[in-house]
Amino acid sequence: MKKHYYLTVDTETTQDEKVVDFAAVLTDKHGNIITQCAVLVAEIYNDKKRHPLYTNNSALWNKATLKRRYARYETMLKSGARMVGSVGAINRWLTRALSQYNPVLTAYNLPFDLEKCENTGIDLQMFSKSFCLWSAAYTKWGQSTQYRNFVLLTHAFNAPTKNGNMSYKTNAETMARFVLAAPDLADEPHTALEDILYYELPILNKLLKTESTKNLLGKLNKHYWRDTQARNHFQAANCIWKPKGEKLR
Repeated sequence: MKKHYYLTVDTETTQDEKVVDFAAVLTDKHGNIITQCAVLVAEIYNDKKRHPLYTNNSALWNKATLKRRYARYETMLKSGARMVGSVGAINRWLTRALSQYNPVLTAYNLPFDLEKCENTGIDLQMFSKSFCLWSAAYTKWGQSTQYRNFVLLTHAFNAPTKNGNMSYKTNAETMARFVLAAPDLADEPHTALEDILYYELPILNKLLKTESTKNLLGKLNKHYWRDTQARNHFQAANCIWKPKGEKLR
């Protein structure tokens, strides 16, 4: 029987959409880790003025968190949990992984990681076989009764938008809590290697227990936020009220 290997990648990025923290973990179909790589990209990390860590206005990513986030990476460097490496070194590592194992590439929101790696010069296009782990997990579980009940149990809803739309969460930490039956699993640290090891790999390994590689590659639908609108999935069984002229869905 042909052996299949999987390369799960994750990235943390900068304000100018480059990769600053890159990780890749190579596993077999049984979830055994063959090798891994966790690198702060030298060309980006060493030039913080030109390539500051990503920020927005949220509590998690606002500018006030920058000092703490950089300090965490410095602690990782001192402990050996990270090394600083060039884009060329990362590409050489990926080339070796490809030549030795010919793995299937995956990531939770693969299009995002592909784009940011391309911006940085990290070559993920060398892998001819790939699938989006987010899409695969959503297709497998995301609209199931069991998952939606779990969403209710854990209050896993995104905040309403200014247009009144509210979706339920299918991100990696919520999906990992579901597949591990661990509703109290801590939030992702949003560091590349740790997000893979403790959130994305459990999802991948659970998928591989029932899904063939062929099925993962060939039968995936892209996840759209419109598919997870709370109003379309959570309705009171005996609800009799509805806005005038509007049908309940």
